Amino acid sequence: MTFHRTGRSSVEPRTQRTKEGGGMRITILTVPNCPNVPLVRERITTALGGRTAQVELIEVRDEAEAARWGMTGSPTVLLDGTDPFAIAGAPESVSCRLYRDTDGRTDGAPSVQALRQALSGVSAPQAAAGQECCDADVLDLVGRAGRGRRAPAERGLRAVQQAVLRHFAATGHAPQTSVLEAAAAQADRTAAEVLAELDREDFLALDGAGRIRVAYPFSATRTRHRVRLNTGVEVWSMCAIDALGISAMLGQDVVIASSDPVDGRPVTVTCTGGTTVWEPAAAVVFVGRRDGVGPAATLCCDALNFFTSHASAEQWQQEHPEVRGQVVSQARAVEIGEETFGLLLCED
Repeated sequence: MTFHRTGRSSVEPRTQRTKEGGGMRITILTVPNCPNVPLVRERITTALGGRTAQVELIEVRDEAEAARWGMTGSPTVLLDGTDPFAIAGAPESVSCRLYRDTDGRTDGAPSVQALRQALSGVSAPQAAAGQECCDADVLDLVGRAGRGRRAPAERGLRAVQQAVLRHFAATGHAPQTSVLEAAAAQADRTAAEVLAELDREDFLALDGAGRIRVAYPFSATRTRHRVRLNTGVEVWSMCAIDALGISAMLGQDVVIASSDPVDGRPVTVTCTGGTTVWEPAAAVVFVGRRDGVGPAATLCCDALNFFTSHASAEQWQQEHPEVRGQVVSQARAVEIGEETFGLLLCED
């Protein structure tokens, strides 16, 4: 087996590639530093069993490139340019991708059995049907199906969204509509018009009176997650992932105070200079969602929580069969939060 690492600018999408020489061409599409790449490479090597194949690693850095390649999460494996594990309707994405085996367990790479079936040309409907793409399933509401939480610059959406977020960060409270009129006026619109569109696109959520009740990652009302900023301002966060993204979004140290939903025991995360300290040290995050159509605030925010241990998170999951999801490590939870919210206040 020959392995090549290729930068994104030196290769062409699968629709323009041709097979060179004998043997199968295997392409691993991945975001930079994807933790599951070593696992998928190891399993590909095992599944090949000594057969000849060219394996190349393509780093995909944005949604546009993901769309060109047909990448529905990292890592995506292409066999001669085709994704044998594709799920109909799964959106292109640069977030993590999970695969479910025939026993219903999720993992960060296809199983050796599934890869062997795909390499031999035999379909593996049970494995493919059970596969999950984080953005398309558990995490699609957190990251808006890979499109991110930063509103487009058009029609005043980003200017108003950022004005809302900065007001929360400065005061701990949602702004009144009048505070946002100047930002909306830059696009010749009223604040109410822009807020209504942001609400429809789930960049924030309004109550029945048109007031801001949610501006991810912030909540205008009390939640389980309280975040103290380095400035001394305290804010409520919508969920555990949102809380973990605030430090990167604001570029300042924060202290997150939450609690385990099973027994109420406290969970504290201190974010200092890009490093997190968790108390208790065994704490984890459960990332889940309910079935249905609606905003993240309704379907998943109360299903993304801190737990004092893996066992506690599993107990909560067993007690809530209506919620689908998984337990993620501290490092992965921080990564999701930073990826989702880190760029919200950045300019182009």
